Amino acid sequence: MIDQLGNNIILEKEPVRIVSLVPSQTELLFDLGLGDRVLGITKFCIHPNEWFRSKERIGGTKDVNIDKVAQLKPDLIIGNKEENTKEDIEALRKIAPVYMSDIYDLKDSLEMISQVAEICKLKEKGVEIINQIKTNFKTIIPFKNQPKVAYFIWKDPFMGVGSNTFIDAVLSDHLGMNNVLGNQERYPELDLNNLPELDFVFLSTEPYPFKEKHFAEIQKYFPNAKIMLVDGEYFTWYGSRLINAPKYLKGLMEGMIDN
Repeated sequence: MIDQLGNNIILEKEPVRIVSLVPSQTELLFDLGLGDRVLGITKFCIHPNEWFRSKERIGGTKDVNIDKVAQLKPDLIIGNKEENTKEDIEALRKIAPVYMSDIYDLKDSLEMISQVAEICKLKEKGVEIINQIKTNFKTIIPFKNQPKVAYFIWKDPFMGVGSNTFIDAVLSDHLGMNNVLGNQERYPELDLNNLPELDFVFLSTEPYPFKEKHFAEIQKYFPNAKIMLVDGEYFTWYGSRLINAPKYLKGLMEGMIDN
């Protein structure tokens, strides 16, 4: 198996002791039906709740407890380029084979799901999940007028979402929106006084927990924009949660039109 960073993953046998370092991919492992084969997850792997309560937690996505992982004696570790640090991954490779994903759009997500399913010997289940995602995403009808949007992920300082991100792909490719930060790279710090006129401002529920109480502060900078709280999981979790993402995104779009 060649992972999405071009690394050759060599397994002597079917993996039965798996550690997942990424919340979205942890949920995928559950939906693939891996059950007791997943031994360790991060403190941010909140779905499914039954795993969050019962599985060994091995630190955060960017501060993995290497010793805890070693104690679990994994035969496969699953990570992601953006979520995990290079230093942690290099240390973990001394313990077990590490599969790394690198996600920028839906195509990358589907490739990751296919590869993870195959490496875990669950190829048919992977194909089933992929087909569900493809079918559901086809039901989204993008906006034709390309409303202007800025997607906020952090406060103090304010930070948004630029190009080369999965969120940008959802906004642009699937919702038909004009991401005004698309001319900036990744996750730029924002000067709200210098942003262009907006139709919508999306405040994400993660990683910063924006709430409606933040609307008034931001509305002052964009008096003609509609401020909306959006579920960050449906914009960023690129595993099996994508099955239900289109339903959420279509409901969001309907709310935008109604108002």
